[in-house]
Amino acid sequence: MTGAFTSASLGPVTLRNRIIKAATFEGRTPDALVTDALIDFHRQPARGGVGMTTVAYCAVSPEGRTHRQQIWLRPEAVPGLRKLTDAIHAEGAAVAAQIGHAGPVANAASNRLPALGPGTSLSPLSFRITKAATQADLDRIVHAHAEAARLAAESGFDAIEIHCGHNYLLSAFLSPRLNKRDDRHGGSLANRARLTLDVARAVRDAVGSRVAITAKLNMDDGVRGGLHPDESVEVARWLEQDGTVDALELTAGSSLLNPMYLFHGDVPIREFANAFPPPLRWGLRIGGRAFLREYPYREAYLLQHARQYRRELTLPLILLGGITRRETMDAAIAEGFAFVAIARALLREPDLPNRLRSTPDTSSLCTHCNKCMPTIYRGTHCVLI
Repeated sequence: MTGAFTSASLGPVTLRNRIIKAATFEGRTPDALVTDALIDFHRQPARGGVGMTTVAYCAVSPEGRTHRQQIWLRPEAVPGLRKLTDAIHAEGAAVAAQIGHAGPVANAASNRLPALGPGTSLSPLSFRITKAATQADLDRIVHAHAEAARLAAESGFDAIEIHCGHNYLLSAFLSPRLNKRDDRHGGSLANRARLTLDVARAVRDAVGSRVAITAKLNMDDGVRGGLHPDESVEVARWLEQDGTVDALELTAGSSLLNPMYLFHGDVPIREFANAFPPPLRWGLRIGGRAFLREYPYREAYLLQHARQYRRELTLPLILLGGITRRETMDAAIAEGFAFVAIARALLREPDLPNRLRSTPDTSSLCTHCNKCMPTIYRGTHCVLI
């Protein structure tokens, strides 16, 4: 067996193969704690053959959630998380916890706490003002990442993924469009990257080499004036030089400004609108095409951007973006990517890896209609099954 189905090391962890279930908010934690439904959601792809599944989204603090039903890592969450990791390990797979702070993507109305960002802005999600984070806020959040990582390790996770993408807090600070600060966290790329590098160092110091640490890093925000590959590669290089992460998962797009840049494929405007209460529902029906732009789907659509990182870095890289075919996976591994990550296709077929292993020419049933995306707050699922 070669390519995607060879075992591989991710820091101190050995995965049985190179296929990772990417983080997708599950919508199965109504009390911000693990449920049997969440465990089953991850058990299915683990049983279906992935090398590792990723639990999302584990916020590092209450105001860092995109919605108040999301898990936030605190001592009360540990028993449920331990039950989850035990269940995944019983299926022969590893399990990662995606940790982060949603920043300006947080829904302040739902959380009943102010959202934080690099500066003051009006949130299109909650129609409330996002507060400019103070230095005290940032110090607290760096510490919160370290504490969350410690709790994740205590809960039995094999890996921790730091969320540095999609204009969540760390990504928002990296973005020259969103970060207009004139202090030590704004202006130059080095200043804008300071929070990301500080968080990565704090996480590494908290867990040492007990677990693998990855970072989900935006290559391109997909918006004018945002973070683009020329600067993002430099941030990746600094993370590599610091030795704080074992791999980078390369992503793109902005949950705040251009979410479809990550997903590609069909844009289900009506389904998106119906998932939200008024007045956001009305706004999406009227102007949804301006916010939810359409990008045609093609296999491995982030590969072109990712190749620049592969050329310029020695750090192991995880390729993401519409990967469903065995030949694509094997070609990516041959090209030097350490792992490939899949999300939407596993919603419809959690056993796709096992099928690809036994029958390499298997075709995924995922149509990239993206109608799964509006289901995230009522239990993420494929609407076609």
